[in-house]
Amino acid sequence: MQLWTGLGNPGRAYAGNRHNIGFMAIEAIARRHGFPSPRAKFHGLVTEGVIGGERVMLLCPQTYMNESGRAVGEAARFHKIALADIAVFHDELDLAPGKLRVKVGGGDAGHNGLRSITAHLGAGYRRVRLGIGHPGDKALVHGFVLSDFAKAEGPWVETALDAVAANAALLIHGDDAGFQNRIHLAMQAAGFGSAGQAEAR
Repeated sequence: MQLWTGLGNPGRAYAGNRHNIGFMAIEAIARRHGFPSPRAKFHGLVTEGVIGGERVMLLCPQTYMNESGRAVGEAARFHKIALADIAVFHDELDLAPGKLRVKVGGGDAGHNGLRSITAHLGAGYRRVRLGIGHPGDKALVHGFVLSDFAKAEGPWVETALDAVAANAALLIHGDDAGFQNRIHLAMQAAGFGSAGQAEAR
C-alpha cells in the first residue's frame, strides 16, 4: 500500500487558499479514480482505493498545517508503510504557478507541513511540489499562501489538478519524470505558459 497525503488547513475558511492546493490535489485524485467518501481517521480524512493496480490510501490531515506529521506518522505506522511509499502533495512558492516537480527527501524550505512530517518520520519521503508562485516579497508570503486563488487563476489550477489526477498511475509506479512531463504537456496543451497564465495566441 502507498500513502499519499495532501497538505492544507481544515475548514471552509481555508478551502480555497493557495496553501491548500495539496488538499485539492488529493480530492481531485479521489474523484477521478472513484474512491469512496473519506472517513475520519488518523487525525485526518482518509479514503482508500486502487490506482494503476496498486492499493492507495489518500489522507488529508485535519490537524492544521504545522501538525500534519501527527496524522501522516500515525497512518504510516499503523499500516507499516515505508517512507519510499509515502508521497506528500504540497504548495511550492519557488515554482511558477502550474509547474510541478517531484523530489525525494531534502529540506522543508520553510514549509511547516513538511517540517512536521519530517520530524515524525524522517526526510526520505516523496514530495510532489505544486507551484503557486511567489508574491515577490518575503514579508508578503504569509498573507499570499493563506489567501484564495484569484478567479483568474481558476483555469490553470483546474487544468493542473486534472492532469495530476489523470496521470496518477505514473507516480504510483515510480515514473516521476514521466509524471512531471505529462503535467507539463497538459499545461502547454491548455495554452498555459511558464507562469500559469494563458499564452497569447
